[in-house]
Formats: sequence, C-alpha cells, structure tokens
Amino acid sequence: MLERPRRNRRSAALRNLTRESSVSAANLIQPLFVVDGRNQRQAIESMPGMERLSIDQLLVDVEKLLQLGVSAAALFPRIEEERKDARGSESLRVDGLYPRAIRALKEAYPQLCLFSDVALDPYSSDGHDGLLSADGRILNDETLPLLAEMALVQAQAGADFVSPSDMMDGRVAFIRKALDNQGYTETGILAYTAKYASAFYGPFRNALESAPRSGDKKTYQMDPANRREALREARLDASEGADILMVKPGLPYLDVIRALAESSDLPIAAYNVSGEYAMLRAAGERGWLNYRAAAMETLQCLRRAGADMILTYHAAEAAAWLREEPY
Repeated sequence: MLERPRRNRRSAALRNLTRESSVSAANLIQPLFVVDGRNQRQAIESMPGMERLSIDQLLVDVEKLLQLGVSAAALFPRIEEERKDARGSESLRVDGLYPRAIRALKEAYPQLCLFSDVALDPYSSDGHDGLLSADGRILNDETLPLLAEMALVQAQAGADFVSPSDMMDGRVAFIRKALDNQGYTETGILAYTAKYASAFYGPFRNALESAPRSGDKKTYQMDPANRREALREARLDASEGADILMVKPGLPYLDVIRALAESSDLPIAAYNVSGEYAMLRAAGERGWLNYRAAAMETLQCLRRAGADMILTYHAAEAAAWLREEPY
C-alpha cells in the first residue's frame, strides 16, 4: 500500500490540526533598548526597525506590546561613554538610567514580565563582561560580587527575572544567595547558560556601543564547536538555582536547544539574536526572500527544537502577524 502523508497537508485546517509545534505571542519576549533623555527614538542602523528609546517612549512601545499579547520584555541600556569606568560603577547606581527604566515599566505595567540584564559590558570602559586585570585577563571571582550587587539593584527596582549574561563561573549561585539574603526570594534567574562566542552579536553591540575595547570574549563565552559543554553548563546553572536556561544564539544552535530541552526539567529559552534578525531584514529589503515568512519559519524552528520561550526582535511584528494567520 502506498503511504500518502500528503493527505494531512491538503488544507490549511488540516495543517493546523496536525502541526507538531506552534508559535504564539505568549512564547515571545521582546528585547528593548533604553537611552537617557526624553522623547528619544534613535534608529539602530544595523537593526532596521529597532530603536533606542527614552523611558517615556519605552512606555509607549510596551503598551503596544501588551495590546498585541506580548507580555514579556528584556531590557538593555545604552550608557553614555562618560559614565563608563573599569568597574562598571554606573550599574550599581540605584538612581541610574537602568533602574529608573525598570521602575517606570513595572509601575506603569505591573502585568509585564520584565527580564533585566546582569553583565558589566554596557557599563564598562573595557567593554567586557567581567573585570579586567592589568595584563588583560578576565577576573572571574573578583567580578562575582559586582554581578550580585547589580542583580540586587535590578531586583529592588522591580525586575521579575535577573538574567546573568556574563558567563562567569559560579555567578548564578552567587546571585541567588545575594537575592535570598536580601529577601528577594521571588525574583527569578534566567541564566545565559550556553552563550557562545558568536559572530552574530555585532548589531547588538552597535546598539549598546558595548564592544570590547581589546581582545575578545572567547575565554568566557563558549566555543561554537561544543555541544556537550552546554550540558555541563546547564547542569551547573540548574544546581546553582537558575529558574530558566537559555541558549544564545538561536538558529545556529538548534541542536543545543534540543539537547538542553531533552536533558533538563527547567524551561528553555532561546535568544534569536541581532545578527539573525539583521540578516533577514537585509535580505527582505533587497527582495531576496519573504521577510515575514522567513521570520515566522525561524520562530517555528526554535519552538520545534524545544524552546519554551524566545527572545526575538521579531516579537511585536510576529504577534501582529499571528492575529492574521496561525503558525
């Protein structure tokens, strides 16, 4: 007997019924960029459609997100150069731009699930995620107290999850202990568990002006050649108190997402990063591919691989498209 799998594909209704994985606005987290000032909407050249927003404009965009059904956002600050120093001191200032933005968002929209970023690079004059020694080494253990204090500032401002993106060893345990000791037992930790030393971060670093001033991040971010190492990182982060494990980037690391989804009972996040977004935008603008179709296929593939949630710059527009057509 000839088997005919095509029978289950012959109409949109059937394809919807037999679809093994799906995308909804509830799966999406919108990354947002905040800058100081008022009435600021600064276009990011390398990320068409994305902007750096002052707090007043951030509130406008988050209201639109919520109306579209996207109830989660990840916030990243663009810090003025004169406020940066070797220790990232600005990250600890309770009245700084970033805590003020968190407070404003949570006061205006308490229903928003807000993920904050814990790393030194936006605030550091060196552009690295950890403290730098005189001979150019990243000082892991010396960085941990700064990360913990930064996480506390963000938790006090109202972040629902603090998200260590630095890849310092032991930072999840250090942050969890600091949060618990100060009574922030309900503040979650989304760990950048498998964050690779990737070439796909360029547009994001342009947006924050946070690229390393010297060297690279290969001694602390993961080698793109490795998969088993991600399982080790996941085991450590889970044992140290992480609530969500994340793989970054997304599309080039679908096998890693699948491996973590199959080996961990924690929720898995994927970061569909700036370079992935910029590639689709550029190709779409040139008519080389259907941008909308490619973006939705990307999100479907990340979900199929095992991502429970996706940080993606497509979030707002994808939520709008989902109102017209299921994926």
